[in-house]
Amino acid sequence: MKIGVLLSGCGVYDGAEIHESILTLLAIEEAGAEAVCLAVNKNQHHVMNHLTGEEMPESRNMMVEAARIARGAVYDVSTYNFSQVDALVIPGGFGSAKNFSSWAFDGPNATILPEMKSLIQQFISNKKPIAALCVSPVVIALAMSDSGLHPTMTLGSNLEKTSYDIQAFSAEMEQTGVQTEMKTIREISVDEKLKIVSAPCYMMEASVLEIRNNISQAIRALIKLV
Repeated sequence: MKIGVLLSGCGVYDGAEIHESILTLLAIEEAGAEAVCLAVNKNQHHVMNHLTGEEMPESRNMMVEAARIARGAVYDVSTYNFSQVDALVIPGGFGSAKNFSSWAFDGPNATILPEMKSLIQQFISNKKPIAALCVSPVVIALAMSDSGLHPTMTLGSNLEKTSYDIQAFSAEMEQTGVQTEMKTIREISVDEKLKIVSAPCYMMEASVLEIRNNISQAIRALIKLV
């Protein structure tokens, strides 16, 4: 079994969350499947200094940055044959809300990269499962907003420690037609009908071990849906 891992760059503030990405690759291998790293060959929205939190005066390519995580083995979504993979995982990080979409700036009125919308709709229509980690459910929400389908997903829970207003965040996602669930770092959401798995990961304040366990839960559920 092959599972695509869609990376929006490299780094939590402007690309794919590195811990979540690596732990996804680990969980896939531990489950006996093969991971295939994928990226969009376009520049990311901006570049952030992860030490100071300040924007840097330069530009970087999502695919080039994703290759850091993939150790060079990353494929362009525009040319990759997706019939070769059985499922898809989108790790979190602000890249999902800045590069794959403009959610970080426009909320539920955000735009989404056409290739991302097409890819997600392709997986849904072909009944291939998708796992969205951390903030990445917003990408699926935008891709499905005009489909007439209403996926059930989670961004986390306000019942435990979090740096985000999960209730408000969830309400915004519901404006796109999503049905949201409150889930802690020890839980995942599974939409059996549309074959979508979502896990809070770093939307919650959690240790690396808790993140690993949450991602492992999601990957096991994803494989079960294949």
